[in-house]
Amino acid sequence: MPNIISKEKILKRRAGALVPLFSVYSANSFGIGDFEDLKILVDWCVKTGLSILQLLPMNDLSPTFCPYDSISSFALDPMYISLKGKGKVKGSHVDYRVKEEKIKLLWNIYISQAATSSDNGFKKFCEENSYWLDDFSLYKALKNYHKSTPWYEWNEGYKNRDSYILNEFIKEHEKELSFYKWAQWLAYKQFKFAGEYAGSKGVLLKGDLPVLVSRDSADVWAHPDFFKLEYAAGAPPDMYCAKGQRWGMPTYNWEKIEADNFTYIKEKLKFAENFYEILRIDHVAGLFRIWSIPCSEPMENQGLNGFFDPKDENLWASRGKKLLSVLKDNTKMVLCAEDLGIIPKSCRDTLEELGIPGNDVQRWTKDWKVKHDFLTSGEYRRLSVAMLSTHDTTTFAAWWENEAGTVNEALFARKCNERGIDYRAVRDKLFDASRSDYGRLRWHKAISSSQTLVDILGHRPEELKDFIELYEDTYMEKEKLWKRLKIKGAMREKSDPDIIRAALEITQNARSIFCIELIFDLLGLAALLKEDPYRYRINKPGTVSPENWSVRIPLSLEELLKHRVNKDIKEVVVSGGRKQPS
Repeated sequence: MPNIISKEKILKRRAGALVPLFSVYSANSFGIGDFEDLKILVDWCVKTGLSILQLLPMNDLSPTFCPYDSISSFALDPMYISLKGKGKVKGSHVDYRVKEEKIKLLWNIYISQAATSSDNGFKKFCEENSYWLDDFSLYKALKNYHKSTPWYEWNEGYKNRDSYILNEFIKEHEKELSFYKWAQWLAYKQFKFAGEYAGSKGVLLKGDLPVLVSRDSADVWAHPDFFKLEYAAGAPPDMYCAKGQRWGMPTYNWEKIEADNFTYIKEKLKFAENFYEILRIDHVAGLFRIWSIPCSEPMENQGLNGFFDPKDENLWASRGKKLLSVLKDNTKMVLCAEDLGIIPKSCRDTLEELGIPGNDVQRWTKDWKVKHDFLTSGEYRRLSVAMLSTHDTTTFAAWWENEAGTVNEALFARKCNERGIDYRAVRDKLFDASRSDYGRLRWHKAISSSQTLVDILGHRPEELKDFIELYEDTYMEKEKLWKRLKIKGAMREKSDPDIIRAALEITQNARSIFCIELIFDLLGLAALLKEDPYRYRINKPGTVSPENWSVRIPLSLEELLKHRVNKDIKEVVVSGGRKQPS
């Protein structure tokens, strides 16, 4: 680990920021953040009173550049290696051709260096990480040999890991395999040094453990028995994704992983400990049960026709507790869990029992059953990480302007079709088209009761329970939060720094042990984000787009260090009692 810090010392009331490294850049980086830039981010944290810097997964990415669809659960992405250059920053999104250019430069550096293989540090790194590094380097070389086609389309001997064929390939490509290992060693050294720098400044690095790995990955090629390759993981339909989600990654065969004494999981934790003091468990409910979609399902159906695995709900609690216990018992890192979406009760109960904080996102932290209203700061879970937004949501400003008080149009239309209700006939009676955008429908204020909704839809109330629930959860939602914000005057439809500050004060003052805000929300304190706030969304789940996983902040890290927004951030952090613990 970067520093040996006790869990008791880590589990203090703290504030932090979630900063995707690809979203920042400095004068010396190549248009994308790198490991050296982490030190500037640490300095920014110190300046603003933040003591947690959270990153998205740093693993070597697939061509989609989604951090949760990596080609390895271990290997770091070489595009984050610092090469000290003057890369030009053009546009509001990352040009990922930078990765290919960096790898070319790294190859030239590698070739020009004499006797790399004789370096004791390099040898030790290879020995200590042989569990994954040998397979990863071989996978990368084979991908190159097969012109980037996925492993399951390779010739039989390579695909099925024939030992004789692989050994012959290794002999013929020794230099290339050594290069991939060397690049990982370089990334490891730079990342570890950045973590040590953070520790010296009192800043904790928080990593992210994706629940899944790409189907075309070194992990799946090396351990196909650990995965159920006939299924694709995803999520069932909800109020934000009408058809659910189909992520594409295979689900785990936990029985096979357990039969190997969970070595695969333990090795992931061991490597992550080199860099992080805190680790986020992605989609923790997936450890209890995972939405599984047969690969034979047409892609256009997304996550509609899946099922929870295990199918027997009685098995969820025991499986989830076993897997979480394996994670907790095999690391010094403090674990946090992403427990959003449709979460079984056993998951939340187990997190509480094991002392693992979940996520309390302001827009969903409500009394959903009685008042359908937002919770006060004092009603947040103490064992949680409070926040306004996540990497999978719109920013707070975009939510406030376009989503608060709305329902998903595709979801509402599908529900109408399921009941034989003419969606187009009822839409304009229920919703204000002039105030609806981005696929969201905003209620007419005249729909002042669920009975009015029932009358317009023309069915019995007991047939419309899900419609009534949608209405109760979203009608006048914006007005309800406005009251919580305690801003004087009439409610404002457009977001502004005062509204963002009031919203941040709720999460910073929450009972939650940690409060970690998206950097784009924090920058909203000084109206730094001038364009349509939707443009600053990091990811739109269920879609593959160049706009996903590529958005940049609108200024360099050097400019950020000097910006007046830092004073505003620190004031909010200090007033919430979250300044850096001594």
